[in-house]
Amino acid sequence: MKDITKIRNFSIIAHIDHGKSTLADRLIQRTGGLTEREMTHGQILDNMEIEQERGITIKAQTVRLEWNGYELNLMDTPGHVDFAYEVSRSLAACEGALLVVDAAQGVEAQTLANVYQSIEHDHEIVPVINKIDLPAADPEGVRQEIEEIIGLDASEAVLASAKSGIGIDEVLQAIIDKIPPPKGDRDAPLKAMLVDSWYDPYLGVVILVRVMDGVLKKGQQIKFMAAGTTHLVDRVGCMRPKIEQLQELAAGEIGFITAQIKEVAETRVGDTITDAKRPTAQALPGFKEVQPVVFCGLFPVDAADFEKLRDSLYKLRLNDASFSFETESSAALGFGFRCGFLGLLHLEIIQERLTREYDLDLITTAPSVVYKMHLTHSKNEAAQTIELHNPADMPDPNRIESIEEPWIEATIYTPTNISGRSSNCVRTAAVSRRG
Repeated sequence: MKDITKIRNFSIIAHIDHGKSTLADRLIQRTGGLTEREMTHGQILDNMEIEQERGITIKAQTVRLEWNGYELNLMDTPGHVDFAYEVSRSLAACEGALLVVDAAQGVEAQTLANVYQSIEHDHEIVPVINKIDLPAADPEGVRQEIEEIIGLDASEAVLASAKSGIGIDEVLQAIIDKIPPPKGDRDAPLKAMLVDSWYDPYLGVVILVRVMDGVLKKGQQIKFMAAGTTHLVDRVGCMRPKIEQLQELAAGEIGFITAQIKEVAETRVGDTITDAKRPTAQALPGFKEVQPVVFCGLFPVDAADFEKLRDSLYKLRLNDASFSFETESSAALGFGFRCGFLGLLHLEIIQERLTREYDLDLITTAPSVVYKMHLTHSKNEAAQTIELHNPADMPDPNRIESIEEPWIEATIYTPTNISGRSSNCVRTAAVSRRG
């Protein structure tokens, strides 16, 4: 039986290009997860070609590390705002976070967005000032920025350079010393969070889980509480980062299961997994359905590629249930698909994957959002409210009483020299979500 006090679950949060994935590589290498020879490329946890090229994380990944008798479960989360819900579920699966800040760039937008999410989850946050070996590095200035802008005590921030391997042992020790062990009752009914899922052509859907209470074993009948479906677990394991099969995952642990599920759409991020025969009384909080917010049309340049585009979208959806598509026709562009995405980056990634992986030449229409239209009653129709996805479906202007469009309330952080005001550099603004 595993000692729960020897487990640490943590994520790494940072702005794009502050060295998050490089630090993850160094932690894996230092703890013996992979040898130097096996590290064939950088960004081991970013295994998509686009992730490696752009230096961004798109899919949450996990790896189990062993260090001085402790089990460290590292959760590498996406940094971009498009994947904010996925990040929130990954953070909910951890007890602490490494806040990585570039010693030359300082605190930036996504650093703030994700650190506030981490604070909301009551995490113990360990500041790490990375890239201290750069000529433009200013560790003391960044330390002060972390304290002033975020409000965290950075007096004991770890100074490191993931690229050069400086301060890696200190980062590992800070994880053990400062991040608390998980809480959980092994004997309680099974309660586990579905953190993420992806499709494997040999295993079916692989589900990343964090066990809160109870034990998850091979051969167990499980139930997804939000989806209402039951499945038989046929494999339990963890990533080191290679797949390693285990007998069980107990309270406090992070790992993966497979249950002969064929579609990722059946496994919703944030769902609660419990024992079908001895269910938990209450689902975990925070679950919500992921809704696309940006829509655009994808049309093949060659009309003969329509079927190929349809097949490619179905294959992509096997691995990403967060985008939707439906058939659309245009007088100018012919037959294509109206697709829904989590945001503009998500749109860009799907478009690029279709072009590269499926050899398609595409025309993309201008991105737009959903408008809500309130229509007056007419002689033949009652008053109603409709959602407008496509400008081509615009109703008769005489019937439109009012139109609503999505807006967000945003807090904008700008340096005083850019805002043009010496005081009050933080302002709140309402920003339209037009595409």
